[in-house]
Amino acid sequence: MTGRLGFEALNAALKAAGEETRLRVLALLAEAELTVSDLTDILRQSQPRISRHLKLLVEAGLIERFREGTWAFFRLAEHGGGAELAHALLDKLNHADPVIARDRERLASVRQARAAAAQAYFRAHAVEWDRIRNLHVADEAVEAAIQDALAEKPFRSLLDLGTGTGRMLELFGPHVERGLGLDLSLDMLLLARDRLERAGLKHCSVRQGDLYDLPIANDSFDVVILHQVLHFLDDGGRAIKEAARVLRPGGRLLVVDFAPHEQEFLREQFAHRRLGFAPETVTQWMAASGLEPVLHKSLSPEPGSEGKIAVSLWLARDKRTLVAPIRREVA
Repeated sequence: MTGRLGFEALNAALKAAGEETRLRVLALLAEAELTVSDLTDILRQSQPRISRHLKLLVEAGLIERFREGTWAFFRLAEHGGGAELAHALLDKLNHADPVIARDRERLASVRQARAAAAQAYFRAHAVEWDRIRNLHVADEAVEAAIQDALAEKPFRSLLDLGTGTGRMLELFGPHVERGLGLDLSLDMLLLARDRLERAGLKHCSVRQGDLYDLPIANDSFDVVILHQVLHFLDDGGRAIKEAARVLRPGGRLLVVDFAPHEQEFLREQFAHRRLGFAPETVTQWMAASGLEPVLHKSLSPEPGSEGKIAVSLWLARDKRTLVAPIRREVA
């Protein structure tokens, strides 16, 4: 462990974890992000009782609370001595224990209900999405170009802004240590969370968040992706500037969006604010945000596919160099 706790903080954390229901809560939150309602269903306890247990765990720094609209989700803490203590305790827990096994079975039922809700929403909007997908270069070609653009060096952390269904997290999740997706739409977060759970990507998560005001500290991520997001925004330059703020030194920002087109119905029916972007527009936004543009690539539709829209990729990097701390050896 590297995070040290004072005597009182450690004592409070151990007391918080050292109770049957709260230990079960910790074990469940190691599997998934859950609401109070989820936990009452799984643990078969009243909402006030569960809320009290959660309050103590949050105060002890073992778990974290975050909001999505009117819902509040809970997860294991990610940083600090409390987070390390929670993980250390759970590492000692036998997952075959009957109490834990029963809770995990009930958790599976909660996940199935989530998946059913996500699929219902997808079915209701599938025709609209298919119509848009058929307008541009095939997803397979775009995803191959995205992977190629970021293949120069590996990265440990990924932030996907406007994550939608969470496809970028699913694509890169197996290759990173931490992935986070932000979206304003609660319906999209429902789909993304279901996709990540089905893929078994426990180290990836999604949150509700405003792209103009990210709830993220400076210098937090190695790679940030804006995939088919800018055309929905009034101020793309502002979004890119905010994305650049959370890049670590030497980090990279990848933007994927439509090239200029004349499909006016996308503005009228699907709330597209911009009908694509010229190469220099996004490049200038990146440079104005202090980044160094290093790539622009255009993916044109196949010959004979009249009316389809080209897709562009822009890649920029943070100009700062990540300097390793100097180690001094004492003779």
